[in-house]
Amino acid sequence: MKRMSRLRFLLAAAVTLCGTAVSTFAAETLHIYNWADYVSPDLVTRFEKENDCKVVIDTFDSNETMFAKIKAGGAGYDLIFPTSYMVKAMEQEGMLASIDKSQVPNLKNVDPEALTKVYDTKMAHSVPYTMGYAVIAYRKDKLKDVEPSWAVFARTDLKKRATLFDDMRETIGAALKQLGYSLNTRDEKQLAEARDLVIKWKKNIAKFDNEGYKAGLDSGEFILVQGYSGDLFQVAQENEKVAIAIPKEGVSIGCDQMVIPKNAPQPQLAHKFINFLLDAEVSAENMEWMGYLCPNKEGLKKVSEDFLKNPAVSIPDAIKAKSEVIEELGADLAKYTKVWDEIKAAK
Repeated sequence: MKRMSRLRFLLAAAVTLCGTAVSTFAAETLHIYNWADYVSPDLVTRFEKENDCKVVIDTFDSNETMFAKIKAGGAGYDLIFPTSYMVKAMEQEGMLASIDKSQVPNLKNVDPEALTKVYDTKMAHSVPYTMGYAVIAYRKDKLKDVEPSWAVFARTDLKKRATLFDDMRETIGAALKQLGYSLNTRDEKQLAEARDLVIKWKKNIAKFDNEGYKAGLDSGEFILVQGYSGDLFQVAQENEKVAIAIPKEGVSIGCDQMVIPKNAPQPQLAHKFINFLLDAEVSAENMEWMGYLCPNKEGLKKVSEDFLKNPAVSIPDAIKAKSEVIEELGADLAKYTKVWDEIKAAK
């Protein structure tokens, strides 16, 4: 799941959170690998002052990109923010250190319900950070009569001004949901149907994209996008011409988590940052800034009512019942890779 930019903070984020090489490390520097604009810059500055340290954040645009880099030997990070299904893969590869709960007293604030949506239910190697959804958003001034359905991507009046995720699990998953199937299906016939549907959608979209859809939607370059709820919350807050719709067939529910790599240079500082983000006041401020719901019982008591009423934050129960968490598929992931390659190759 991801987690991207608040438009009016782009310059500040570029200065404060710019990615840097991880070849050298200061003794008191916390190196984080995260989705873009996924923690308030003000809170990062506060943590640095309170702990007399520096925080450096590198960013990734998909779980698979992050996993490949770490698997290939991308060392030096102290804290990473993968989605739950990728936590399972990383744990099975022996990439993760155990969470020392004695260093994270604010674990008591984690909502137990969130733990039912993750692989690591005992928080042995990971701690829930946010809950989010992959939904759709559109320009009200340029696209009329939008049905809250994944079928909207079949509209020929999109005129190549729409985007879908450049993420096989999310995009194939959206097609599977429209067809009435599980987004975690292992059935090759169902996957073939989803492939053909995405190829149909492909004829109407500008591109597959994980990042530019936000600015493109804001400017009007794109009139319909598949995006993450928090990202779209941020764009809609800035631009009243943007509306969010929750597809009636159901959506993917993502829980991003905080993990400490096994060979992290600064594990103690990483634990401090986890504990800091779980503080109720910090969590509330962070939620209001980034537009994602943190499963923090005490923090949720401190956010505004408007925040909780936003459709990007709290989806209807009827749709939530049809929604699913993306699962780690093991060997069956190859079926999705094959289908995705066929989608990308199709004209």
